[in-house]
Amino acid sequence: MLRKIIIALIVLLILITWVIYMITNNSWHLFYENWFMSLTMVFGSFIAGASSEGGGAIAFPVMTLMFDIPPQIARNFSLAIQSVGMGMASVLIVAKKIKVEYRYILLISIGGVFGFLTGTYYLCPWVLPPYAKILFVSFWLSFGIILFYYNEINKRKVVEALPPFNSAEIITIILIGFVGGNISSLLGSGIDIFSFSYITMRYGLSEKIATPTSVIIMGINSIMGFITHIYIVGDFGEIEFNYWLVSIPVVIIGAPLGVYFINQRTRGFISKFLYIVIIVQFIGAFLIIKPIDELLYFSGIIFLFGFFFFLSFIKLRKKTF
Repeated sequence: MLRKIIIALIVLLILITWVIYMITNNSWHLFYENWFMSLTMVFGSFIAGASSEGGGAIAFPVMTLMFDIPPQIARNFSLAIQSVGMGMASVLIVAKKIKVEYRYILLISIGGVFGFLTGTYYLCPWVLPPYAKILFVSFWLSFGIILFYYNEINKRKVVEALPPFNSAEIITIILIGFVGGNISSLLGSGIDIFSFSYITMRYGLSEKIATPTSVIIMGINSIMGFITHIYIVGDFGEIEFNYWLVSIPVVIIGAPLGVYFINQRTRGFISKFLYIVIIVQFIGAFLIIKPIDELLYFSGIIFLFGFFFFLSFIKLRKKTF
């Protein structure tokens, strides 16, 4: 009962703060101008809480592909809105004592902080917008196919808890977080599904535990990334701020609702739900971008790289366990 009261008070505090700001600045017109972002985050926030893909996994492709919004704005918005939505989802996960792997969260997050900062300064300036868009969907398609094969055809055996980590595994997990942080710095999300892929393929952890674990990881990385772009990089602009304002009341309900929904479902349902999200993203991107020549080759290279990269996790598990 106490946990429910605490969650309700947090939601109420956020809403009251938001309403006060909207009234003080007479910002209600933003809903008329940016209604599409509120609608997008109805689905995005639910996906964020219910899967290993953050709300940015929906927001980023919708914003960049359907509305031709620059990737840097989509990334900044994704980090900002996930800091609220996935932050609230994380609070619910902890309050309801949903099983997660806290050791893994800590190690991934350590690497994720350094990866995000490195990516922000040394990766983002070199990646052109069309390539960022196609990289996003191609890389995760390869993971979806590997997971489908591993689950539905190979009938993988799952575990409900991670084993103790030796020194080599600790370093590897931190490195996974570092790479994931770089991806998030570019796309606004990515460390969640990247860490999810490693924990499920390498250790065979059940999706039912890996999913809320990845939600907390993305929540932490999003808050850190949001703060970075506001106070350190200083490139969080008015456009993404307005998108953020019209989405806040949506995500503080949608993301926790996604957590509640998926926690009632079986491991098999969670896997199939993730397959659908990944496939829809990929098909939608190709229909809108219509990649040709170099961009099409780039998509193929990223897909093949991802395919063998995620496959190596499975082989590593077979050698170890």
